[in-house]
Amino acid sequence: MTDLDEVLDGIPVLAGQGRHVSALPGGLTNENHRVRTDAGLDVVVRVSSPEAGLLGVDRHAEFVNTLAAASTGVGAPVVDYLGGRGVLVVGFLPGRTWTEVDVGANLGRLAAALRRLHAAPSFVGRFDMVALRREYLAVVRERGFPLPPGYLDLEPAVERAEAVLGLAPERLVACHNDLLPANVLDDGGDLRIIDYEYSGMNEPSFELGNAVAEARLGPEALVELCTAYYGRADPADAARAELWGFLARYGWTLWGIIQEGTSSIDYDFRGWAMEKLDAARALARGPRFDGLLAAGAAGAAR
Repeated sequence: MTDLDEVLDGIPVLAGQGRHVSALPGGLTNENHRVRTDAGLDVVVRVSSPEAGLLGVDRHAEFVNTLAAASTGVGAPVVDYLGGRGVLVVGFLPGRTWTEVDVGANLGRLAAALRRLHAAPSFVGRFDMVALRREYLAVVRERGFPLPPGYLDLEPAVERAEAVLGLAPERLVACHNDLLPANVLDDGGDLRIIDYEYSGMNEPSFELGNAVAEARLGPEALVELCTAYYGRADPADAARAELWGFLARYGWTLWGIIQEGTSSIDYDFRGWAMEKLDAARALARGPRFDGLLAAGAAGAAR
């Protein structure tokens, strides 16, 4: 358990001040606390778990990329960072945390926020779900964590999707890469996006496909999001994004298995992982999968 007072005393802008601390919900790889001081400072202190390194989280990259995101007006302003201690301090942003329903009801606004974020200065690091999934699988095997039943049965479908996506990669932009609904804040104006643990340069279509997958929305919502983002209605855009969403679910399944084996947080990580795997399996074995591959390949051939 983190000694929070000791952590806060080690942050120069918070040390020696009257503080009012409240825990914030969420955070499966970190603790988040809102801290208000008698001097009027209002910040969020994120204290990361030491196990996050197994999950591919680079805390220094998170800090640098949060700065870049803040420069676009999409991310929270950075107040302090304690390198080597896993502590990041950002300004508190007012607003309501989104749910899955909000994503589906605000796809145009989300597309606008992502265009602003993707125009940020280049992020540190490359987020590559294809490579990250393989790294996760190596960790699972090395640690002896039990794979979900039938996990590797999807490898042929995964390889087909990877081959299509590799035909004509998009230009890389600064991406969040972990766009859970809870990472979007809405105060009625421009949307703000928080928590840049997995940020890095990536294809925009991954961001779109992963966002819709995390919100558990269907292909119609993804078509709407892609149309709003790209400013065109092209089936190849939505197909590419949906294939990335498929690979994201397959890769994040292993994230959940690693968390189950290492995290001290009381959470049903295996249930979370199985939900991802079940959705990936349903698409790979469903009637639409071959059509997505064909549309993605046709788009790459243009």
